[in-house]
Amino acid sequence: MPEVIMMPTLTPLLAELVLALGALGLLMFGVFAGERSAPTVTGVSIGLLGLAVLLVLFAGGDGTTFNGAFIQDSFARFMKVLTLIASGFAIAMSVGYARLAGFQRFEYPILIVLATLGMLLMISANDLISLYLGLELQSLAIYVLAAIHRDSIRSTEAGLKYFVLGALSSGMLLYGSSLVYGFTGHTNFIEIANVLADGRSTGLVIGLVFVMAGLAFKISAVPFHMWTPDVYEGAPTPVTAFLAAAPKLAAMALTIRVVTEAFAPISMDWQQIVAFVSIASMVLGAFAAIGQRNIKRLMAYSSIGHMGYALVGLAAGTELGVQSVIVYLVIYVPMTLGAFACILSMRRQEHMVEDIESLAGLSRTQPMTAFMLGAIMFSLAGIPPLAGFFAKYYVFLAAIEANLYWLAVIGVVMSVVGAFYYLRIVKLMYFDEAEASFERMPGELKAVLVLSGAFVVAFLVFASPIINAAGTAAASLF
Repeated sequence: MPEVIMMPTLTPLLAELVLALGALGLLMFGVFAGERSAPTVTGVSIGLLGLAVLLVLFAGGDGTTFNGAFIQDSFARFMKVLTLIASGFAIAMSVGYARLAGFQRFEYPILIVLATLGMLLMISANDLISLYLGLELQSLAIYVLAAIHRDSIRSTEAGLKYFVLGALSSGMLLYGSSLVYGFTGHTNFIEIANVLADGRSTGLVIGLVFVMAGLAFKISAVPFHMWTPDVYEGAPTPVTAFLAAAPKLAAMALTIRVVTEAFAPISMDWQQIVAFVSIASMVLGAFAAIGQRNIKRLMAYSSIGHMGYALVGLAAGTELGVQSVIVYLVIYVPMTLGAFACILSMRRQEHMVEDIESLAGLSRTQPMTAFMLGAIMFSLAGIPPLAGFFAKYYVFLAAIEANLYWLAVIGVVMSVVGAFYYLRIVKLMYFDEAEASFERMPGELKAVLVLSGAFVVAFLVFASPIINAAGTAAASLF
């Protein structure tokens, strides 16, 4: 008797449907209204992301749909809300830049909405096919975003580099997925885990390695980080701010789900891979950033290092480890967005300035900006009692609880090395001679910088609910 094809329930997909339909509607509106529609499209896009947050939190309920390919649980909800908030702030941060740089294009916020839609699908992926669908939707939108400055050679080069290397990583991910499917006969994560529980084969482990390689590219983990410095430097700065935050969240969430669900029975294998990638990322992020003079390239290596620290928690392979990674990501996002809010405000004579030396004497010309950026830099360095210290504390604690003492020690040593280039920026701002003042900071950037600075300084006030929510999210995976 033939199987009956049932219409899948769309309730868990409400947020994704709103973003998809909203993006298509805005695209049509922009096409007919022209470039003058950019401010309206930007405002509505932020509203769409806000509505999606409400739908994720209060509508739909937990469960699976599309034959288990899409899952909604506490982990997915938490990471989706964080991703949507990061994307919303990234769009808001671009408003002043678009106005001052003549960059008002209605496609820009729509592409961010489409990329965010792909990220939500990635976070809820419970199947190798839905994983790839979400990953490619996100990637294709970001390829265009990186090259959206059509008149800039740097932007075009950044988009092309990201596209070529991204296509390579997608091929590796697909090859790994085909091996996993070939040796298990399933694409669903739960079914793959059931087959692995009966024993693993060499082909399956090779498939795991290729899947992990494809995912490592998306989080800029060594040795698949090579695109990051060039793309961060060449892409328009608002795009770089977006790239440094939201896509990292979604890719890390997807990596966590893949290893804790699909490959849970062979945890010893993937823990070794994650530990190696973590160490390589921490070491390269710490040492490569020291010689950088361009602040966007410095933030690229900083991002690589921070993903390495986050992977320390995942290498533990425990519920506490996943909880620590989630807490790390919650703290990483405001630190990164706050730093980029300051970078976006580095304008002199109607031109962006990206040289680190340009921050010299900022405490005398713009004391509030210098104070907030200083707090964020101290936090990125992991200095107590700021938020960044607690982010590293929790991942190192998870590693120690899992008897990975050596990994925690390497992490602490690399934190000390990495502190050098963050503290160098603070030294420039407070102890060097002032250069010409920057132009007045737009209101939206000032708001992001103040909120980020307040968060990292007063993290202890918010710590308890964040840690509890992260614990609930992590528990849903185990």
